[in-house]
Amino acid sequence: MNRRVLITAGATGIGRAMGEAFDAAGYDIWVSDLDARALGGVPAHWRRGHVDVSDEAQMAAMFAEIKADWGGLDVLCANAGVAGPTARIEDVALEDWRACVSVNLEGAFLAAKYAVPMMKAAGSGSIIVTSSTAGQHGYPNRAPYCAAKWAVIGLAKTLAMELGPHGARCNVICPGAVEGERMEGVLQREAAAKGMSRDQVYAGYASGTSMGRFVEASDIGAMAVFLGSEAARLVSGQVIAVDGHTVNPDPKP
Repeated sequence: MNRRVLITAGATGIGRAMGEAFDAAGYDIWVSDLDARALGGVPAHWRRGHVDVSDEAQMAAMFAEIKADWGGLDVLCANAGVAGPTARIEDVALEDWRACVSVNLEGAFLAAKYAVPMMKAAGSGSIIVTSSTAGQHGYPNRAPYCAAKWAVIGLAKTLAMELGPHGARCNVICPGAVEGERMEGVLQREAAAKGMSRDQVYAGYASGTSMGRFVEASDIGAMAVFLGSEAARLVSGQVIAVDGHTVNPDPKP
């Protein structure tokens, strides 16, 4: 039987790249996403579910289906996230704060809550939580997102401690600036907030890394496959940045 992986927010971006990487490694793939149109574009042999990760009833139903159809789960990629508002803290509405934290933090919590019992029963498993370099550094004008991405690291380290005695693991990937549509939105919003051009903000992000470049979603997918594999069988509770080595999180171009 093939190993089985669930990827939340798996229809586009980093999640889609994770799915493609696990597919190439011979896994059975199940992706969830809130974007029904994007779900329609994933490979036909992938299982899929239209799910809001912040809705516990929807998450519980999906995991019940996974258990019924697959009998268990080998790897969970708790990847769902939203960028949240780009604004000074005094201008952030509580509603926008809660919406950002709900998806980024509570979505990861719910995914783990329902995956963990299957992994404990199997005596094995790997949970991979997508945080961000924003979970390692402060970024101005991104308070809700940074707070949530720091919080998921604490969640993951606690999960690693709870899962270790049961033969399962939990690790965190912190992507840096990733080429693609989502980062493009961040660049545009940050440019507006800082009174800069989009290209100036892009150059600032790139120059803030020692390798001087953005990363590709496929780089994140490759790390996820490693962390899900037996090659990483003693890697747990770790926070691994795939970011070209951030040396200045808020450089001025």
